[in-house]
Order: sequence, then structure tokens, then C-alpha cells
Amino acid sequence: MNFILRVILLLLGLVFAASLAVAALLLAAVWGVRYAWGRITGKPVTPWTASMGGRFNPRSGFDRFRHAAQQPAEPTAADVVSARARGESVRSPVVLGPADDVTDVRARPVRGD
Repeated sequence: MNFILRVILLLLGLVFAASLAVAALLLAAVWGVRYAWGRITGKPVTPWTASMGGRFNPRSGFDRFRHAAQQPAEPTAADVVSARARGESVRSPVVLGPADDVTDVRARPVRGD
């Protein structure tokens, strides 16, 4: 039984190695066809990395989120509906005013025990 398992694993390894070799040969063939077409047409052959967007810039992700944080957020549809129901401005439904504008709170004297 141990011998059969080793033979099966050996055959699986050979199939895997053969599939890797076929993939490498296909990649080399595609690269060769691109190179030959570039030589025939007289156009320079650009590397695949340049044709896929150029150089990777990790700073672009940080810049995108930093710029998004600097822009004011637009109100959602729920904010607009609730602002209209309250009779407030639709442009900015959540407005924080100064603390002196609070009218529904009465100051109570502090009890000393």
C-alpha cells in the first residue's frame, strides 16, 4: 500500500511539473510573438508592466483617502428627508450652533448636601 501511495504522489508531482513547464512555454511563446510583431511593424515593444498601468505608486492610495477626508461629505437621502421634515436647510441638515442657543434646558441650582 505504501508503494502505491508513493507512485501516485510521484505521478501527481510529474503532472504538476509538466503543467508548470507548459505554462512557462506558453508565456515564452506569447512574449516571442509580441517581440516578433514589434520587429515586423517597427514599433517598440513595451514591457507588460508598463502596459498594465505603469509603475506602482503606494502613495496614490493614501492621497486618495486624504483628499476624500478634506472634502465635505454630501448629505444622504435620509438626511435630506429628515431635514425637510424638520423644516431645516437641505444643504446641511446637521448644523451645530453655539451652546448659547440651547432653549429647552433650564439651569437648576446646585444642592449642597
